[in-house]
Amino acid sequence: MLQVANLNPLQRVALRFAVVSLLFYGLCIVEGMMMRAHQINFDLMENDHYFAIMGAHPMVGIFGSSFMLVFGAFYFLVPTLMKKSIYSQRLAELTWILMTIGVSLVWLSGFAFRYAALYTNYWPLPVSGEFSPMALGTFAVGNIIIMASVAVFCYNIFATIFHRREEKKPLGPMLMSAFGIDGFVNLYRRLTGRGVEKEPIMPLPIVAIFRGTIDTLLDALVLGGISVVFLYHAFYSFMGVSLSAGWFDALIYKNIYWWGLDLIADGLVLIYVAGTWYLLATLITGRPLFMRNVARAALLVELVVSWNVWGHHLLSDQAQPFLMKVVSGELVTAFELVTMGIAVFVTLMTLWQARPLKMTPQLKFLLGGILGFSLGVPAGIIQADIGMNRILHNTQWVIGSHAHMQLLVGLGMTLYAAVYALFPLLTNNVQLKSKALTDFHFWAHLIGGVGMSMAMGFAGMDGMLRRAVYPGDPTFRPEMIAAAFFGSLILLAYLAMMYNIVNSIGIRGLVEIFVKLPGRLKERAVQA
Repeated sequence: MLQVANLNPLQRVALRFAVVSLLFYGLCIVEGMMMRAHQINFDLMENDHYFAIMGAHPMVGIFGSSFMLVFGAFYFLVPTLMKKSIYSQRLAELTWILMTIGVSLVWLSGFAFRYAALYTNYWPLPVSGEFSPMALGTFAVGNIIIMASVAVFCYNIFATIFHRREEKKPLGPMLMSAFGIDGFVNLYRRLTGRGVEKEPIMPLPIVAIFRGTIDTLLDALVLGGISVVFLYHAFYSFMGVSLSAGWFDALIYKNIYWWGLDLIADGLVLIYVAGTWYLLATLITGRPLFMRNVARAALLVELVVSWNVWGHHLLSDQAQPFLMKVVSGELVTAFELVTMGIAVFVTLMTLWQARPLKMTPQLKFLLGGILGFSLGVPAGIIQADIGMNRILHNTQWVIGSHAHMQLLVGLGMTLYAAVYALFPLLTNNVQLKSKALTDFHFWAHLIGGVGMSMAMGFAGMDGMLRRAVYPGDPTFRPEMIAAAFFGSLILLAYLAMMYNIVNSIGIRGLVEIFVKLPGRLKERAVQA
């Protein structure tokens, strides 16, 4: 059982992030299954409620679950890997509190007040009168708080990486190493024979975390700014004044919005994941990373790529300049196959060179995460073609074969690999009690995630739109029944994992991660 009193502050704050993340993930699964049931039988709920849940669902999943788990892990890993203190423990605590409040408000705006974010955020501004000022304002305030928590995290991580309290190192070389420039320098020295390779100052996972955090901060600035605009609309709507949506140019808005939103995919999903793979591969094998200089250099290249790929979201927008569609939407986007392919190759070769390996939970989930991205990234590249986009745009293919495959299988299983790897470190070597439940979690989540994503993809190829309902039309019902079946496996996998974790650390230990409970009667008797 977990002895919370023996945990250090870094362990405690990381566990707080993890617990809240897993609770939000459970909420996300429940929302997903509600939508699955509605897609089979459209009498389950009113359509406006369905669309509102659809809007809250990705916010809870991305920020409440994925961001929360990533932030907690990095608050523990960055000081640990760099062998230095965290810049501010109070800011770390503030991050999870703000994120929890913000995600809860966003969820409330959709589930309770029926604000359908996916029907307003993307094009281009919320129309006054379409939703109540309370709904729109709650969403805007919640989103601003979320982005504030992201900004706090980014500041704290940057300060932790570069603060020089324990050792006075020159800032310039530290910054160059954090960007991965020393990877290019070492490659140049090896290829030309000029000079000797030098060990980089920053560990490779820190380079990935630093790079991903840059994109995460830029994303927060854009989405936070858009939320201020939403709050502006909510205020005037509350005052009874109707604003024209044309006061902000729609095309400029959409390009700014998608530029910021796409940084989530590159900052969190691609770069953070690559760094996590590298760390897990070295922890599992006990070997240096294969082609580590190439991996460093690729992280810097991804900086250029990630800032120039948002155009693939606007391939079907007739007003979007054709040159931007071709350059940003197709050419630069296709280059993500190269950067992600390097991450996959480097990770697998590191594992291959260390064989035979014991098939531990973290290794199995790591391989499952690589499989998810190996399926989801090419599905996205297929969409990033002007011709194919006319067929697949805004269909279930986009959200199924691409997004859910990457998020549920690719990102999700990578995060679970990190959970299983870090669990003993965060709990002072508490071991999960049931290997059978861990194995069930792996197979049920893998089969459920791949199966549900494929079922949605097949529906998309048949023409089912991603943000539409089809009352009385059974055309897509077989695919939606299949998606619901595989979705139920994901739910069972989650329940198995949660039972295993709670049973291993104890209810008391779980609660004491947040608050100190009165001592047990037996302990009081001993003290007496």
